[in-house]
Amino acid sequence: MNKVYPDAKAALEGVLRDNMMIMSGGFGLCGIAEALSDAIRESGVKGLTVVSNNAGVDGIGLSRLLETRQIKKMISSYVGENKLFAQQFLAGELELEFNPQGTLAERIRAGGAGIPAFYTKTGVGTLIAEGKEVKEFDGQKYLMERGLFADLAIVHAWKGDTAGNLIYRKTARNFNPMMATAAKITVAEVEHLVPAGELNPDHIHTPGIFVKRIIEVGTAKKRIEFRNTRPRPTSAAPAGTGVEI
Repeated sequence: MNKVYPDAKAALEGVLRDNMMIMSGGFGLCGIAEALSDAIRESGVKGLTVVSNNAGVDGIGLSRLLETRQIKKMISSYVGENKLFAQQFLAGELELEFNPQGTLAERIRAGGAGIPAFYTKTGVGTLIAEGKEVKEFDGQKYLMERGLFADLAIVHAWKGDTAGNLIYRKTARNFNPMMATAAKITVAEVEHLVPAGELNPDHIHTPGIFVKRIIEVGTAKKRIEFRNTRPRPTSAAPAGTGVEI
């Protein structure tokens, strides 16, 4: 089976439809499948439920799908730096299912492992628990959370081979490995694509059996989600130069 496609549009052909659930890997702007999310925008599909830790930042990543009103619901942990995300939610224009970050990660992992639900202490007695089953184990209350399994997962990896095996680099190894297992179809974009057999098996994070389609996007621009710098102390310049050092 040939898993390699020439570009994001081709890799998503025949996969996208209105009202589907999509998992999108990444944390902030690290490890986001930017080429694939842009191709989803260009396709025009709408009514999407998107599972992602956040929705990028304004103008980058999933936020571009919020701009076009293609996302109906987000299942997320963090609104954070995205003003459009917050505005649409507060205006009642976007459904939002908030999750504690660890709970979101475990819901995805459970879905990929075929576990329909699990119990956790996180969220007991808070707004998170509203409408959910609470059960007692060994004298402690636990909240039942459902596993998540999507129609499509889009992930970004540092390196992949033509068989679909993937290696993530550093912080990009966040939600991507779990999401790759938790969807009917997983499409991966990789910075470097090599022939099957070239990757060290001990270094592979996502086995190729989970990946149906793959594209090469080259070295991605390393964007900074929130730039925060501190003023550097200045010292007196030599007399008469008028220059700060």
